[in-house]
Amino acid sequence: MTDPLHVVATAGHVDHGKSSLIVRLTGIDPDRWEEEKRRGLTIDLGFAWCALPSGREIGFVDVPGHERFIRNMLAGMGPVKLVLFVVAADEGWKPQSEEHLAIADVLGAQAGVVALTKRDLVDDARLAERTDDVRARLAGTVLEASPVVPCSATTGEGLDDLRRALDEMVAAAPRPEDRDRPRLFVDRSFTIKGSGTVVTGTLTGGTLSVGDEVALLPSGARTRVRSLQTHRRSIEVARPVSRVAANLAGTATGEVERGDALVRPRQWRPTGAIEVHLRTVRSLGDPLTNRGAFKLHLGSAERDASLRLYGTRELAAGQETPARIRLSGPVVAAVGDRFVLREVGRRETVGGGVVLDTDPPRRADEARLARRERAPIEDLPALLVAERGGVRVSEIEPLTGASPAEISGATRLGSWWVHDETLGRLRDVVSEALEAHHRDRPLLPGMDRAVLRDRLAMADPSLASHLEADLAASLLERLESEGLIAREGPLLRLAGHRVALGAREEEAGRVVAAVEAGEPTPPDVPTLLEHGFDRELIDAVCRVGRLARVSKEVVVTPAFLERAERVAREQAGSGEGLTVSGFRQALGTTRKYALPLLGSFDERGITRRDGDVRRLVDG
Repeated sequence: MTDPLHVVATAGHVDHGKSSLIVRLTGIDPDRWEEEKRRGLTIDLGFAWCALPSGREIGFVDVPGHERFIRNMLAGMGPVKLVLFVVAADEGWKPQSEEHLAIADVLGAQAGVVALTKRDLVDDARLAERTDDVRARLAGTVLEASPVVPCSATTGEGLDDLRRALDEMVAAAPRPEDRDRPRLFVDRSFTIKGSGTVVTGTLTGGTLSVGDEVALLPSGARTRVRSLQTHRRSIEVARPVSRVAANLAGTATGEVERGDALVRPRQWRPTGAIEVHLRTVRSLGDPLTNRGAFKLHLGSAERDASLRLYGTRELAAGQETPARIRLSGPVVAAVGDRFVLREVGRRETVGGGVVLDTDPPRRADEARLARRERAPIEDLPALLVAERGGVRVSEIEPLTGASPAEISGATRLGSWWVHDETLGRLRDVVSEALEAHHRDRPLLPGMDRAVLRDRLAMADPSLASHLEADLAASLLERLESEGLIAREGPLLRLAGHRVALGAREEEAGRVVAAVEAGEPTPPDVPTLLEHGFDRELIDAVCRVGRLARVSKEVVVTPAFLERAERVAREQAGSGEGLTVSGFRQALGTTRKYALPLLGSFDERGITRRDGDVRRLVDG
């Protein structure tokens, strides 16, 4: 297995020598714009790379240090977990040093190396003083254990030590996660004549290959990867975590902007609200409250945001709480993503933390979020299904980052995963509803499916809209396969239910007697209704076999139907065949009854029409 590529973000106060240091380490000037070179500071993101003493190759994202360009710094540092933190030995710790450290801290940097630059401008005593101060500043942060390496980009002193420290950091870093779910947050896009649009960013989560179909979110535009580069080398497959330039087919530069995410279709879903675990920075002055205007930075995206703290009205420095953040526009977030929150009025970073839910429910539930915070990604699908009762299969991966073949405690119903507890509750609702229906309407064979769906929706409002459609159909199919229910045409019944005349037995006898007395031209159903018998009773008498239904409006006794069938067989089996007039005369009935009877024999496959006659089919 080849060594993974790693990307390191620079951080530190403006003019502390980040870009100069990168030039000495890589031989590449990361300052791309003329204004940057003229003013001597990094305005936008710069990129460079080099081989370390071990032969490992790393890429650097050189980010701006000036407060005015902090949004560009966040765009570059967002997806990166390794940090080269720069402090100038002559000036020491500065405001942007503290803010960049706070950002690295809330973004959950995995490791770092601190370069104490401009070593040539201070004596040994001042260097020792600065070193001690830096170590004290790092205490209690993610960079607390980072080596502090004095060096000078001007003289080259200490650069070999710095390279070795970077090598050790990269060697000890966890192998980048590959969950087969790539995401490249776009931090630049531009056009190359003859090639089209190119987007660049740091690739995480999975591989991208030339020819892959991809989507640009949040717009949803589909495109294809025409070619890939990393460190100016053409490649067929880009792996996490690496700096990648992707040439996209059929995409205009104006269709892409910083903060968009290049992903595989159907694996991600943009969101305009997230629930998070929020922690304020240690340098916070006034407490953080729900009031105020904020900017959220996630990946390379920046959005206006409003804040709602859970369980408290304010947070002092270094405190934490679950919270909900609503955004001015969608972002492509995942559970576990790190973010930074800046307050517009203060023009400073006030906090950050971890995304816990990218599609939060309306009501806050701190216990639910606590469970999410403790859960590894592999457990999130089961947690999501338990929270909601049921989730479409297609939504599991976009909402959790995992797509398991099985989910603990859940059952697959068609295109849904349903929590076993919810399935049990819905099963009980069906059983109880049908029991009550059979008890109250014993003459009916079952309940209309639409009515039963309404009962299910009332039982579980969270699934109400879905229980009116495909989920209800899958649920009822499952209960039928389990032998709990059975279909009776368009109706549903408990499998053991049979129509029972019960208290209406005497009335049923009168219906049968009326039909029998009228044969061979018995009263039809409308006539029976006129004589005070209701349709429900007539249908029930037919279902229990006391009468036979020939058509919607014609019923006869089983004995008369049997005689009519014998006549039909005799005539249809003769050389002349069965005619309507011959059949009618033999039975002593009229066309009103002869035609429905003959039609029913055709449907049963006893006879078939051959011109004006019918022939015997079944011998």
